[in-house]
Amino acid sequence: MAFAAKPQAGVDEDAAAGAQADRRALPRPYLLFLGAERDRSYAKTAFGLKDWAPDDCIGEYAYGDSPISLGLPALTPAEAHSRGARSLVIGVANAGGIIVDEWIPHLVAAMEAGLHIVSGMHARLADVPALRQAAEAAGVQLIDVRTPPAGIPVGTGRKRSGRRLLTVGTDCALGKKYTALAIARGLQARGLDADFRATGQTGILIAGGGMPMDAVVSDFESGAAEMLSPDAAPDHWDVIEGQGSILHPAFAAVSVGLLYGSQPDIVILCHDPDRDHLLGYPHQPVPGIAETIEATLLLGRRVNPEIRCAGISLNTRDHDADAAEALMRSLANQHGLPVADPIRGGARFQALLDACLA
Repeated sequence: MAFAAKPQAGVDEDAAAGAQADRRALPRPYLLFLGAERDRSYAKTAFGLKDWAPDDCIGEYAYGDSPISLGLPALTPAEAHSRGARSLVIGVANAGGIIVDEWIPHLVAAMEAGLHIVSGMHARLADVPALRQAAEAAGVQLIDVRTPPAGIPVGTGRKRSGRRLLTVGTDCALGKKYTALAIARGLQARGLDADFRATGQTGILIAGGGMPMDAVVSDFESGAAEMLSPDAAPDHWDVIEGQGSILHPAFAAVSVGLLYGSQPDIVILCHDPDRDHLLGYPHQPVPGIAETIEATLLLGRRVNPEIRCAGISLNTRDHDADAAEALMRSLANQHGLPVADPIRGGARFQALLDACLA
C-alpha cells in the first residue's frame, strides 16, 4: 500500500520522510520469533506479519512449551537461514515493550546463524550489551523500527484536506490494525484512492512506513499524527490504525493524541465480545461499546465537528459462523450501526464500507 502524500505546510519535510521508512530496506524474508509466549494477544506482531505480509515470512521460532503457532514451519535460526531468511523479527509485543532476559541466548544464536534482528519493542536492541557484542561479532544489524523521526512538531489542529478514518477500540490488541488494513483494501477494491497509515510496530513492518505513536513524547503525539496523515486530495482516504483505547487507564494518552491529530471524519469501533477485562488488567472491566463511542465522539468533535461512528468491527475469531452471525446481528440491533468482522468479509463487511462512504 502506497504511502505517497505530500507533507503538510509547516512540517519539516525531512521529518515527514523519516516517517515513511522503506520496507525494502529491512532485510527480508523473516523468521518470526515467538519466544515462550502463551497468550496469542501478545504475539500480535507475529500474527500480523503472517496474515498481512505472508510472502515475507519463512517460518516461526518458539522455545519451551509455548502453545502458540502461526501455522508456519517451525525452524531453528540456522534452518531458517539455510532456507533464505535474512532476519529474525521479534514477534511478541509485551507490556512495556521490554527485551526479556531469557530471549537473549536465542537472539544471540540467531545472529550467530547469520540473521539480523528486527525489533518493534520500546527497549533498544543495542542497549543490551550481549546483543550489541554479538551483532558486532557476527557482522549483522540490530534494527529498531519503533523509533520516531526527528523534528516532530506539536499539533496545530488545523483542518486538513482529504478524508480520514480512524479505528478505535474498547481495549488494546483486539483488531484495530486488522480492521484498518481490511477497510483500506476494501476501499481500494472499490476503486477509491486509499492508504493504510500505520501507527504501531507491526503495521510499520507490514506497510513499509508509518509513525510509532506510542514511542512519541506525549506533547508531540498530535503533531506526529498530523505528519502521518498530511493534506491530500479531497477524495483521498487515509485509513489510520488506532492505538490503545481512549478509556484505558494506562494507554489512553496515545489514543487521545492520535484522535486529535488524525481529525477523523469516520471512526470504526473495534471490540472483542469475549473479553470481560482489559488485557493484562484483570481488575479493570472492558468499557462498553456505547460508552467508548460517546467518549470518542465527544473529544473528536474538538478537531472535527463532523466526526461520526460508521460502525462496529467485531473480533469473532473464537466463534463459528452461526455464533458470529448471531453476535453481529444482536449488536447491530442494539446500537443501530453496521457490525462486521472484517476478516470474515461478506455482506456485513460491504455494508460497513457503505456506511463509511455514506
